[in-house]
Amino acid sequence: MNLSLSSILRIIGIVLAVVGLSMLPSVIVSFIYDDSSIYIPFLLIMLIASLIGMLLMRLCQKQTQQLKVRDGFLIVTLCWFISAILGSIPFIATDSIPHFADAFFESCSGFSTTGSTVLAKPELLPKGILFWRSFTHWIGGMGILIFAIALMPSLGISGQNIAVSEAPGPSLDKVTPKMSDTAKTLYTIYLFFTVLETILLMFGGMSLYDALINSFGSVGTGGLSNYSDSVGHFDSTYIRMVITVFMFLCGVNFNLYYHSIKQGIKAFTRDSEFKLYLLIFVFSSVFIFICLLASGQYDSVKLAFSDSVFQVSSILTTTGFITADYETWPIVCQMILLLLMFIGGCSSSTGGGIKVIRILVVLKLIKRGISTRLHPNIVESIKLNGKNMPSDTVSAIVNHLFLYIVMIFAGAFVISLENADMMTCFSSVITCIGNTGPGFSMVGPVQNFGVLSPLSKYLLSIYMLAGRLELYTLFIILTPRFWNPDR
Repeated sequence: MNLSLSSILRIIGIVLAVVGLSMLPSVIVSFIYDDSSIYIPFLLIMLIASLIGMLLMRLCQKQTQQLKVRDGFLIVTLCWFISAILGSIPFIATDSIPHFADAFFESCSGFSTTGSTVLAKPELLPKGILFWRSFTHWIGGMGILIFAIALMPSLGISGQNIAVSEAPGPSLDKVTPKMSDTAKTLYTIYLFFTVLETILLMFGGMSLYDALINSFGSVGTGGLSNYSDSVGHFDSTYIRMVITVFMFLCGVNFNLYYHSIKQGIKAFTRDSEFKLYLLIFVFSSVFIFICLLASGQYDSVKLAFSDSVFQVSSILTTTGFITADYETWPIVCQMILLLLMFIGGCSSSTGGGIKVIRILVVLKLIKRGISTRLHPNIVESIKLNGKNMPSDTVSAIVNHLFLYIVMIFAGAFVISLENADMMTCFSSVITCIGNTGPGFSMVGPVQNFGVLSPLSKYLLSIYMLAGRLELYTLFIILTPRFWNPDR
């Protein structure tokens, strides 16, 4: 096949420059805390990556070709893997995480906003490294390439076909006529949430450093914390509630925030996906809250409520922050959290998982199946927000769900070669492909993924990126048909 090689290399250059320059805040943090063993390697990596990126942009400037849809799939996959590899270098160079398998896992976890970790005591790492580890959430949350798309028009490149491959859900709707303007609009909302949460957390007694790290984690729905006991470290109901609200908000389709400026609250009340998302959140929170009180594990009603609401928001949005060891909760509560890991956030949000919109479509398919059994001659289309969904879109959603389940079983089989227990095998794969963070048993909320072999870590790293890329983006470039020049 004929690939637009010059354009692909130029966009890779943009991403290298963006990721390289994004290390600057970590350099500043390391300098502030007077840790030369950290900021000097960081500075060198930043300069080298940025220079290589700008060199690629310069060399390919006059040879830019029109991008095709196939180019978009290849660009997205390459750029995410390159970003993850580049992001792991500071961990290795500073000897914070010396082994590549561990460093790559941690970097993939950050950029994919998964929040799984191999670290038992993250607070022992230098502050600059922990800042970088959390900042990768913020970079990856809205998407490295969504940011790059905002820059492309000024560089003479169209970002439409890249956006199709990068979309964090079944579709990425244009909220403005130009895709680059859409990207800028989404990032403006994203930045606003980050700044607002940081200010609110500082009002709750957090330092600026801690507030930024927790804001990156919750707005990017990543969940990597700079403390081994996560958000529970702060022992503050106010802080829990602030983070809960922002995790929930960032699990919502970001396009709705733009539409709400013109339409008001109607933008949310008319959206079927948001209504189901809200229903799942409220029902799960209330049910777990009642179960916790009935089990007698909590003496404080306020603590039981804040823990239940926080953990539901954290797992449903695939953030992965922790305030309590939910493995000590009643089994029915653990089962609900496991189901929430599957569901995930809304389409075009920073959350992972299957996505609420796909669950909604499957429910409508089940309803239609029941209707056709009762009335064989009835013709009933699948509607979303009052509009008929194209049959190919419905088919794609069903195919995605099937592939998702197949990948979970295949991954769990590989992990089982380590002779791990069943819950570890399945939950480790579910939490990585869904970009959730903590799982159960050996990879539970008070454990970490460091116990797994390098092979399992590489596999789960790929699963994290595959989940972030909505599975098919990665699988498409692995097919012979993709590389066949005659197709």
